[in-house]
Amino acid sequence: MNKKAFYNMSYGVYVTTSTDNGKPVGCITNSNTQITSSPATVSVSVNHDNYTAECIEKSGLFGFTVLAVDSDPEIIGKFGFFSSKDTDKFSGFEYDVKEGVPVVADGCAYAVCRVIDKMETSTHTVFLGEVIDADTLKNSEPMTYSYYHKVLKGKSPEKAPTYVEDAADETGAKKFVCDVCGYIFEGDSVPADFKCPICGVDASHFKEQ
Repeated sequence: MNKKAFYNMSYGVYVTTSTDNGKPVGCITNSNTQITSSPATVSVSVNHDNYTAECIEKSGLFGFTVLAVDSDPEIIGKFGFFSSKDTDKFSGFEYDVKEGVPVVADGCAYAVCRVIDKMETSTHTVFLGEVIDADTLKNSEPMTYSYYHKVLKGKSPEKAPTYVEDAADETGAKKFVCDVCGYIFEGDSVPADFKCPICGVDASHFKEQ
């Protein structure tokens, strides 16, 4: 099976959120899908190992922000490559609380949902949610999974539904990989003042591939 076939499917990039007894939690997802428009119903797939999945299960609520192409890329680094169990992912980012659920403000739109059903797979829980609130945030183009990879040159966290291990690069170019988010810098060396455009860490986190 050639998993690259899945690259041709359409995905967005979302910050899916919930609450842990009032503490905001969240993670990056890319398999959020509208199921019906009336009643408005959506689904989201979250890895069993993500703390956010546990919190959605307990609270019965989840929200998500549709990230835009001009959203701060550090949102993806923070929400995609750290755990809400031991990291305040919302620190430094504006967010609002809607229907008791934190919603990141830097995106195109948001929705808040009440869990009405779920389906278990070997690695992920697919939560089905009835939308109880939704609105647009700013007039900007939604970020796609393809844009994230081709333009921002980001990698999926291993817990993401669409994670596929990259094939070996045969171009021979010198590459340095961020050990936090997987961003690849190409060049003779990483400048001392360089910061990862995805997760914001400094040059010390880049290792030659």
